[in-house]
Amino acid sequence: MQEDVNLQWCVAARPQGNVRPDDFKLRTAPLPLPGDGEFLLRTLYLGVRPVMRMYMQGLPAAGERPLDVGDVIHGRGVAQVVASNHPQYAPGDVVQGQIGWQTWKKSSGTAAERFIKMPATGTPFIYGAGATGMNGFSAYCGLLECGKPKPGETVVVSAAAGGVGSTVVQIAHILGCRVIGIAGGSDKCALVRSLGAEACIDYKNEPIAERFAELCPDGIDVYFDNVGGETLAAVLENLARDSRIVLCGSISEYMRKEPFGLTNYTRLRSVNASMNGFFVYNFADRFEQAGRQLAEWINSGKLKPVQSVVEGFEHMPKALAALYDGSNVGVQICRVRGEPEECKPVPPDIQSA
Repeated sequence: MQEDVNLQWCVAARPQGNVRPDDFKLRTAPLPLPGDGEFLLRTLYLGVRPVMRMYMQGLPAAGERPLDVGDVIHGRGVAQVVASNHPQYAPGDVVQGQIGWQTWKKSSGTAAERFIKMPATGTPFIYGAGATGMNGFSAYCGLLECGKPKPGETVVVSAAAGGVGSTVVQIAHILGCRVIGIAGGSDKCALVRSLGAEACIDYKNEPIAERFAELCPDGIDVYFDNVGGETLAAVLENLARDSRIVLCGSISEYMRKEPFGLTNYTRLRSVNASMNGFFVYNFADRFEQAGRQLAEWINSGKLKPVQSVVEGFEHMPKALAALYDGSNVGVQICRVRGEPEECKPVPPDIQSA
């Protein structure tokens, strides 16, 4: 990869259906030079998330501004500070935050970029793009703050082999809950069971509603929803009294031409249930605690980060498409360079503007 230029993936066209190669344009830009109050970041890893397709469509999502054709695609990742004129960031610091689909970034550390310095926890920095980053924070904060699981309760998790779902399954298991996963295909279901789920429903080959009746005869206490649509509707028919639904994502609805119309939400009333929308950045005050706890579980072997790693910045479009065709497992991450110690020193002429 060229170290003397900034490679950027930009929006070339609005996606219709799953993203295609023609929806992206790879642009070469000059290396950005940090001025007063700025610092230069070298991208190590980029996380790939379903919401990125929504960005490309020009829709406001996850608190990010809509993208125009030609804009660099939004995206969080992990990067290393290599030159700095900013008092709070020093060369060598590793951060996770809004980097965008690019190999270098100049920043002044704005609030919109939501940078978090990554402490030394004994876990690889790649996890900052997944298990100890926003995926992990979504799982931890969404389950604990909104789901409020109690030991012995039945927790159902959709997209249970995905980036957030695979972590929710393991946290619920650690907390002493009975976990039922939902995933597509026998291999993914086997993975979910290996993470601590008592059972996993293969939505591609099994009738979900009937399986709920078999596996959850006393109802579902907590449902962590990553897919929306018909799966959410089926859960609403199988709720326990005082149950809680956490609305984290709805990937099954993102490519529909017409919005999915949920018609049985009144089932919540009959069992005194609650359904909470969840947006991870509303729990920013819990990120430090979540990061420490997740790292502790990882280091102790209680939590296994599940991730699909794509090698090379040039494969970012393919990595995003994999989220929608179901071929990925766990967190989708692109390794742009690798762990900080593997990086080459900053070019000597790239110190300041």
